[in-house]
Amino acid sequence: MKVEVPHEEGTERVSSAVPRKNGAARAYAPSVKRAPRTNDEWIADLRSRGAEQTAALADLRAYLLRALPGCLDRRGGLPLELIEDVVQDTLIRVLDRLGDFEGRSRFTTWTTTIAARIAMTELRRKRWKDVSLDDLTADGMRPSHSTVDPGRDPEEATARNRIVRRLLELVDSDLSERQRTAIVAELGGMPQEEIGRRLGISRNAVYKLGHDARRKLQLGLEASGFDAAAIRAAFMQER
Repeated sequence: MKVEVPHEEGTERVSSAVPRKNGAARAYAPSVKRAPRTNDEWIADLRSRGAEQTAALADLRAYLLRALPGCLDRRGGLPLELIEDVVQDTLIRVLDRLGDFEGRSRFTTWTTTIAARIAMTELRRKRWKDVSLDDLTADGMRPSHSTVDPGRDPEEATARNRIVRRLLELVDSDLSERQRTAIVAELGGMPQEEIGRRLGISRNAVYKLGHDARRKLQLGLEASGFDAAAIRAAFMQER
């Protein structure tokens, strides 16, 4: 399905078909200003197949172009061209998920939440774009990843170091290559979506790899004489 979306005055005139196609940019006339839609009016207009849908898409696009940058300020923001792409992806997703809207908030709030989630995914991809999965996992979980806080009680520090050493051994000996890659990359901060993209598998498959890896590590630590309470205490966050 291709829906042409006119642009509001004051926005950059680029192609805004839904979905976007490669080719020359096209400009459209601005939509006529009108009173804010109710939730029901948004749903009805977007479900239509005529001028009402075209106008609703144009208005929603203009709203998201205004609202989205403010949502991302604290995250470092996105370049204009990426915001355009995020808005396009949001319009497509909103059209596909109109039946999911339950009316618990304003429709524009719901769509902004969808846009923000898409944008966060783009920000994560941007952050990890130049990070090689091989480089991230080449050295595995080295002790430097688990530096003990100097303020920790010496006995606790010794116990934690013993568990960390055994944990590193188990990562190398008990996990499959994919489990090791998934768990080390995740502990290194790489998002599951990005790990899945690099490995060519779904996020659910990444989750299962990580879950199975953690289970093996837990069983291995317990078989080595460390009980669950000791493991939790060793890795408890400092207050």
